[in-house]
Amino acid sequence: MTDAPTTATPYRVLARKYRPATFADMIGQEALVRTLTNAIAAGRIAQGFMLTGVRGVGKTTTARILARAFNCIGPDGKGGPTPEPCGQCIHCKAIAEDRHIDVIEMDAASRTGVGEMRELIDGVRYAPVEARFKVYVIDEVHMLSTQAFNALLKTLEEPPSHAKFIFATTDIRKVPVTVLSRCQRFDLRRVDAATLGAYYGRVALAEGAKVTPPALALIARAADGSVRDGLSLLDRALALGEGEIGEDKVRDMLGLVDRSRVFDLFDLLMKGHAAPALALVGELYQSGADPALLIQDLLDLTHWLTRIKLAPEAADDPAASEIERRRGRTIGSALSLPVLTRCWQMLLKGLAETQGAPSPLQAAEMVLIRLMHAADMPPPGELARRLLDNAEPGGNAPAASSVQPVASTPAPVARAVGETSAPAALPSAAPAARPMPESFAEVVALADAEGDLILRTNLARHVHLVRFEAGRIEFRPGPQAPANLANKLGQRLGEWTGRRWIVSISGEPGEASLEQQAAAAADAVKAEAERHPLVQAALALFPGSAIEAVRNLEIAPAADSEQASEQAEENS
Repeated sequence: MTDAPTTATPYRVLARKYRPATFADMIGQEALVRTLTNAIAAGRIAQGFMLTGVRGVGKTTTARILARAFNCIGPDGKGGPTPEPCGQCIHCKAIAEDRHIDVIEMDAASRTGVGEMRELIDGVRYAPVEARFKVYVIDEVHMLSTQAFNALLKTLEEPPSHAKFIFATTDIRKVPVTVLSRCQRFDLRRVDAATLGAYYGRVALAEGAKVTPPALALIARAADGSVRDGLSLLDRALALGEGEIGEDKVRDMLGLVDRSRVFDLFDLLMKGHAAPALALVGELYQSGADPALLIQDLLDLTHWLTRIKLAPEAADDPAASEIERRRGRTIGSALSLPVLTRCWQMLLKGLAETQGAPSPLQAAEMVLIRLMHAADMPPPGELARRLLDNAEPGGNAPAASSVQPVASTPAPVARAVGETSAPAALPSAAPAARPMPESFAEVVALADAEGDLILRTNLARHVHLVRFEAGRIEFRPGPQAPANLANKLGQRLGEWTGRRWIVSISGEPGEASLEQQAAAAADAVKAEAERHPLVQAALALFPGSAIEAVRNLEIAPAADSEQASEQAEENS
């Protein structure tokens, strides 16, 4: 005696099982739903719709709901277009099962040529077989060729009354403007993590599974605004086993690091504790953490700390965990904004390096080592000010507002010393009272004191002064000067001095730029140093050497030429 054969119901993944069938089932797209519902209810149905958004937010689902809304006839068979399809009529059922003869779905990613488009267009002129409208749904429409778009244009502009076109794309920038202008565009936005977490909780409950709120929050965060991606992750989580699915299981599944460990690692990096930081990285790697995801977690944390720094009320976000609120305030208060922005830039570059490296762990460790060494470095503006504060005054040096150029020197190099002037220094910071600048050099110094280093560099490097007086500047911009330099300078001076400034462009040659003046002065100082007997003796002693820099040092007078030669040898 044999057992009777049993037929098991095939398993449907959650993304298909819980695909919305009506506008009411959609989440996170309230503006889209409201607009389409009102348009259908008022009978204002356009001939073309363009749905755009990232993957998994509901573009194809919206297209199918629209097809059902256009063709629904109601349970009694007498209904018209409705924003609430019944789901019971023959058209609603056939469209839901992807078998309706008058709803044609096409994947533009696999059918990009003009031949397929002409074949589709040839069928547009024929009336629908069963339904009220013939609906064409073209997914990833941006993949169509230029010829295919051109073939579509005329039909899209003046289609038969029985034809409707619904396009979906993840890259709206690649769709020609001529096509966009013939469609009603709807942007489907990413769904926020809180909405996704609540939705996944309802799905898990419907599946009879127990998933903790922290685990749902992790899945929602990993989904990155995509409903479908999150459902796929939830599907994987439900397959982990029986019993309650907690945060630890989901972290292991996703290869994520415990949030508290990320805070620990970031704190060690900012304090420059290399050994414990690298040990922690190795420990996390051994426990299954992906090095690239670890860098991504540090990026997310840097962004979170920057938000708290700029807007402290962001720490009270209910979607944030307790550790993010508590430790975020503690670590964020100890770091400056320039340090956080520098961390972001280094981690962002390091993420690409880690993803493309043969050994992701080694690449991630090198990224973190660079980050540790850069954590204690002052911002460039602060570094420049420290150099200014420590600069030695020069006897024959040019004005303090001149700019010292950066130039390479040949090797080998011998330092020439003697009773000469110091090279030109960077502009000194303006006084705290910020008085009216009395020269263009003081304008450059004011820009430096206010921390606008980009403006300061452009002024010193690309401006040839023609005329200057208090409240008025006229200059000739250099070839590489920004186009809006005059407007920006006038605006900044007005903000800094509280007085209106007129900044204009002139066609006159004007003076050399401050950097050119500084370079000429530095060359003159070097030339004067080269003529000094002591320097000539040093250069003769080391053939092929050159002057690297000129500093004003206090040197005791030599008793005779032999002592002078010995002293030159010691100082070179």
